[in-house]
Amino acid sequence: MKTDHSLGKKVRQAIRLDRAIGFVWQASPNWTLASLVLLVLQGTLPLLALYVMKLIIDAVAFSLTAPDKVAAFWNIGLLIIAAAGVALLNAFLQLMAGLVKEAQSVSVTDHMYDVLHAKSVEVDLEYYENPHYLDTLHRAQQEGPFRPTHIVNGLTQFGQNGISLVAVAGLLLSFHWCVAVVLFMAVVPGILIRIRYSGRIYLWEKERTGIERKANYLNWILTGDAHAKEVRLFALGDLFIQQFSTLRKMLRREKIEITRKRSVADFMAQAGAIIALFGAFGFIAYRTVTGAITLGDMVMYFRAFQMGMGYLRDMLGGMATLYEDNLFLSNLYEFLDLEPKLREPLHPYPVPHPMRQGIVFDRVCFKYPSGRGKVLDDISLSIAPGEVVALVGDNGSGKTTFVKLLCRLYDPTEGTITLDGVDFRQYAKAALRREISVIFQDYGKYHLTARENIWIGNMEHPAAQEQIAAAAREAAADDLITRLPKGYDTILGKWFEDGEELSIGEWQKVALARAFLREAQIIALDEPAGSLDVKTEHEVFRKFRQLFKGRSAILISHRFSTVRMADRIFVFEAGRIVERGSHDQLIQLGGKYAELFEKQAQHYR
Repeated sequence: MKTDHSLGKKVRQAIRLDRAIGFVWQASPNWTLASLVLLVLQGTLPLLALYVMKLIIDAVAFSLTAPDKVAAFWNIGLLIIAAAGVALLNAFLQLMAGLVKEAQSVSVTDHMYDVLHAKSVEVDLEYYENPHYLDTLHRAQQEGPFRPTHIVNGLTQFGQNGISLVAVAGLLLSFHWCVAVVLFMAVVPGILIRIRYSGRIYLWEKERTGIERKANYLNWILTGDAHAKEVRLFALGDLFIQQFSTLRKMLRREKIEITRKRSVADFMAQAGAIIALFGAFGFIAYRTVTGAITLGDMVMYFRAFQMGMGYLRDMLGGMATLYEDNLFLSNLYEFLDLEPKLREPLHPYPVPHPMRQGIVFDRVCFKYPSGRGKVLDDISLSIAPGEVVALVGDNGSGKTTFVKLLCRLYDPTEGTITLDGVDFRQYAKAALRREISVIFQDYGKYHLTARENIWIGNMEHPAAQEQIAAAAREAAADDLITRLPKGYDTILGKWFEDGEELSIGEWQKVALARAFLREAQIIALDEPAGSLDVKTEHEVFRKFRQLFKGRSAILISHRFSTVRMADRIFVFEAGRIVERGSHDQLIQLGGKYAELFEKQAQHYR
């Protein structure tokens, strides 16, 4: 655990209540104004109720010696009716406050999701390959959706208690100044203890994010469908259950220890508050016995002291709650303050339509921020407009990383990538990426309708059945989609009701259809036929030349039936290009490519 000095320093850095208030106002200004009006009314009403009760008690005491009991009772009855009216008004205000609070909380929470989603999409791919970022994202997702609701409730309660406390404190000061001082001294220690332990819990949870995220990962393996087959086939359940239990046991033990220490300190503070409460009661009773105040005054002042202690405790507790919520909400701010590392140009060049010179990689090197060595080393190649090139090589030789740079998901560590002679970094990222259609090996399987799965490949046009069906036919996916229960309106996958699961090869056909629908000048296909059967592969690649017409294409494949159709082939090895040329040229060269081709050809002889 951190020292108190380190704890205080980190906690002070996290306190930004102004950002929390600004966030609530931005999310729901109208509901916030309504909440302010209600809290003023609710804050002053308790004092009125207290004063009416004092009048009732004094009237009852007077009636005991009054000669006209009926007239005295009528006065008491009118006061009781007034008290009932105050109670009804208070009930109505509570009802309205509940409605406003719920509407405000839902608005803030939904706005939080919008902000969280927008930032998640904005940050670079690099962040998703960084464990520290994943910890930050986990904390933001964990705290962001519900902490603003706590802040909304805390701010409302804080304001209401503050108004009530001012009214009650004025009443107690009119009785005796020492009672107001005792009231304050009785409550403060408990609040200081809460603030201290809020900071400790905040830092503990921040330090244990990685462990908690690992426990969540094990839970996902045990309960999700991604690993269900292997967990059963290899009997991995007991292993992962044990690992999960060990991590959770450690987290549970540490948190219980912090809670135990806080509970002991809380009890001591509450004991002091109870002693102060009954000490004040004794002083008020003494003043009543000596005739300094009436019986109604005694009830009013004691009740006022009780209420004041509750208001002050709730008010300071509200401050502690806001402090605690803001500490944890700082996890969200840490996430929102992340800056993209791929900078947008101040004055972007327009992307050429059509491109005339093509794409050039000039002595490009690349190293992942969390990696130890270069993944790409001195890569130089060009792709002319309408040219089809293929990248071949062993797994891990840098082919997929090459495509990531082509999409400007990363910038080169060294060297430049240009489109028609202009550095990629001089184009707006979104405009550049609209000109590139890519299917990665780990293509997305969206649990949406078949139509939506294809349409998201080009959302700039309406989801017209004619265009989508044409793309599906080009990818040999139309037949399988039309056989589904609801055709193109069938939900794919089993996450939602009436969904239909596809085989890996069928999912790949849908992903190919997405690429065919996108009107891009550059197409990159990373193992596009990896899960297709031989017949479907032949059918799809027969149409590739038509798809590639007028476009530049990059094919990454281990199937040489695909690679042979390329105009030029680049052989990657350990991040470098070791051979280049057409299929016939590379076969005649008798090098790495010829060796790989011969090994694969043996399986078909």
